Amino acid sequence: MSKQGLITAVIAVTIGLFVLGASPLFVVDVTQNAIVVQLGAPVKNITEAGLYMKVPFIQEVTYFDKRLLDYDSDPQDVITQDKKTLLLDNFAKWRITDPLKVYQNFQSQRGALQRLHDIIYSELRVELGRHDLLEIVATGRADLMKIVTQRANEKASAYGIEIQDVRIKRADLPEQNEKAVFARMQAERERQAKQYRAEGAEEAQKIRSDAEKDREIILAQAYKEAEELRGAGDAKAFKVYADAYRQDPKFFEFTRSMEAYKKTFKDKSTVVMSPDSEFFRYLKQR
Repeated sequence: MSKQGLITAVIAVTIGLFVLGASPLFVVDVTQNAIVVQLGAPVKNITEAGLYMKVPFIQEVTYFDKRLLDYDSDPQDVITQDKKTLLLDNFAKWRITDPLKVYQNFQSQRGALQRLHDIIYSELRVELGRHDLLEIVATGRADLMKIVTQRANEKASAYGIEIQDVRIKRADLPEQNEKAVFARMQAERERQAKQYRAEGAEEAQKIRSDAEKDREIILAQAYKEAEELRGAGDAKAFKVYADAYRQDPKFFEFTRSMEAYKKTFKDKSTVVMSPDSEFFRYLKQR
């Protein structure tokens, strides 16, 4: 066969292989690694982008993404140290660092993802089971996630996988637990409200008692001062009357009688007494 005929035959075979879907050429993208597999055994690990050749019908190519990947799990139950059930929704950042190890262990990227899920969930369940609910949802979540990330990465590295970060997106109580917690919170708020109302009523009663006590003290003090002033006035009046009596006894008697008449008849009172009564002595005089 001539050289030209050989070239023609090669081109014809190549075209035929393309038509049958068994091209000897394949492309590895910059975002990919590739493992060439021959009869089930890996024979070549390709980590650089480019155009490569394989043996049709004998060799196959399995691709693995070399980019940083997202792992997002479905919510799963975890039991805390204080026996509370949490519904966790977590995610992770990971990448394939050794595609040959991944192929040898899982044969595909999908298999690696399933193993990744098992590792992360196992470490979450173990670590969160050592802490109370309050630590997980409030105070210590960041530190717990660092521990989970470190331990999960140590296990995953044996399979050619690197776990860069594990995070909890959401940590919820199951629905039945939420209702129980809400009922307890409502009861606690009602108890506090009753306590505050009772304390307020007690304080109000104390204020009223203090005000009443102050009122009684003020009234007593005012009454005392009034009686003292009245006594001083009476004493002064008696002194004036005494002085007047000493100076002119008859005028004093007349004045006293006039005051008695005034007090007796000021309210248009009716007085029944004898006409010879001493009470009318000054009225009889002319």
